[in-house]
Amino acid sequence: MILVRAEWDDEASVWVATSEDIGLVTEADSLEQLRAKLPAIVEDLLEAEGENRVVPIEIIAHAHTRAFVGRTAA
Repeated sequence: MILVRAEWDDEASVWVATSEDIGLVTEADSLEQLRAKLPAIVEDLLEAEGENRVVPIEIIAHAHTRAFVGRTAA
C-alpha cells in the first residue's frame, strides 16, 4: 500500500500531496482531482519495478477551518 498525505495549502489554494513511500509530490485544486490523478502518477513512479500488480493507495487528508460561535465574525 502507498500512503499519501494531503494537506490544504491556504496560500496556494491547492491540496499538496506527498508520499515518502515513493517520493511523490503533487498538487490539485480539489481532493477529487487529487484522487483522480494519483493512480497514473503512482503507475509512472513504480513502472521501473517491472512487475504487474495492483497497488492500493491510501490518502490521509488534513485541513482546518474555524467556527465563530456566539459572535459575529469580523
